[in-house]
Amino acid sequence: MNGAESMLETLVNNGVEVCFTNPGTSEMHMVAAIGKSQGMRSILALFEGVCTGAADGYGRMADKPACTLLHLGPGLSNGSANLHNAKKANTPIINLIGDHATYHKQYDAPLTSDIVGLSGPISHWVKTVACAEDLPADAAEAVAAANTHPGQIATLIVPADCAWNDSVAAVPKQTRPATPLATDDAIITAAEMLTNGKPTVILLGNPALTQAAQEMADKIAQTTGARLFCDTFSKRVPRGAGRCDVQRLGYFAEQATEQISEVEQFIMVGTKAPIAFFAYPGQPSEFYSPNSRLHTLTNANEDAEQALQRLVAAVSAEHCQPRLIQLNKPGAGSGAVNQFSIGASFAEYLPANAIVVEEAATSGAGSFAASAQCEPHDWLSLTGGSIGFGLPTAIGAAVACPDRKVVCLHGDGGAMYTIQSLWTMARENLDICVVIFANRKYQILQIELARVGAENVNKKTLDMLDIGNPDLDFVAMSTGMGVKATRAETTEEFNQQYVDAMNSKGPCLIEVILP
Repeated sequence: MNGAESMLETLVNNGVEVCFTNPGTSEMHMVAAIGKSQGMRSILALFEGVCTGAADGYGRMADKPACTLLHLGPGLSNGSANLHNAKKANTPIINLIGDHATYHKQYDAPLTSDIVGLSGPISHWVKTVACAEDLPADAAEAVAAANTHPGQIATLIVPADCAWNDSVAAVPKQTRPATPLATDDAIITAAEMLTNGKPTVILLGNPALTQAAQEMADKIAQTTGARLFCDTFSKRVPRGAGRCDVQRLGYFAEQATEQISEVEQFIMVGTKAPIAFFAYPGQPSEFYSPNSRLHTLTNANEDAEQALQRLVAAVSAEHCQPRLIQLNKPGAGSGAVNQFSIGASFAEYLPANAIVVEEAATSGAGSFAASAQCEPHDWLSLTGGSIGFGLPTAIGAAVACPDRKVVCLHGDGGAMYTIQSLWTMARENLDICVVIFANRKYQILQIELARVGAENVNKKTLDMLDIGNPDLDFVAMSTGMGVKATRAETTEEFNQQYVDAMNSKGPCLIEVILP
């Protein structure tokens, strides 16, 4: 078999079953190998940022990597924004990047670029294949790197001749890398802090937001009086009935500092000390006071669940039962259309075990607050701040969990970054309901314009934050890409359209016109 075929068999042997593709000439032998494979599903996207965002959503929900197939340095660059988000989320992904044949690189053809240099900032592991015989072993190494707890991005650069030349046998299934454990000193220090009587926050990051980890953290909080918070933007949070109540840290500094104003100690589990998303003139970057005591129980690569289990024992919290949220739906929204009326209806009719992918920006707070006590669901948010995350991530989540409804809440400005996602949703008939909050402006930037103290704001300034001239027509765009779409200008219209979407299968879009 050739290198591409042996590589594909190696990936399938090691549990990689989905490839999100946007290939070019240098990847044609890999395309042919995928076409012959019985174990690899290929999903075409019309833009590389859709491939990488979809791989992020898949990895968050499947807890294992999908692969992307991208065309040289420009293809990787087009996908790098959503790889940035995935890296911040510690999502497992394998990027297969085609390169020129080894003997062709000397000619500096138009698509020649520094793929290794482009890969570094958005990858945890990067390797260039030297020859076809090395390709299956390198692919197995990439899988191991991606599966390193809690997940990493592995980028494998495959010269075209390494794919078409004869290779060796595929690598069989390998053992998943062991997860490092927290040190005894980290457990002892955390237990001492939790029992010294000082106001304490336990801050949970991505690896510590599983349902099991939340329940153990809640036991600790009950016993010691500590308060539970999670990062503002998280990879995947189990929420709703039957889950624990973990407060989300506010986005704006004024919100977060108020939430933790009296706190003297912070114990970080799978995350770092809380800081502002951006710097602002005359304001500190840290949300905590200079005299606060900071302690890391586990870093992002260590086993958070095992550490919390040991900490439960260390503070004698085994007897506690986790405090689980009781179902208490908010009731359907009514009256004026705004993020809160729409948010209430979203939560009221959200089916059990749905997956919510949220990039609604300034329009998302109403839906998040209203759904705290609704049916159990998973909430996926924008971890790296790179816009255009929501639509492709919904694709990946739907591919990973085809039996679960996916609801994607999205702002209109952000949706335009990866609007091609709608075409892939239609092509694959994915069970996704997209809700577009159309306020026809970059509202978050209008808020930030005031917060950073910018002066001499005029019409020319505001025009750079306005996307309403001309108005975007999401119903037309969606229909044109094969996804049925409706428009809601009243809350009652949204309620009917959303209920219909929750009770039917397949992709759809609802454009909510905000005044």
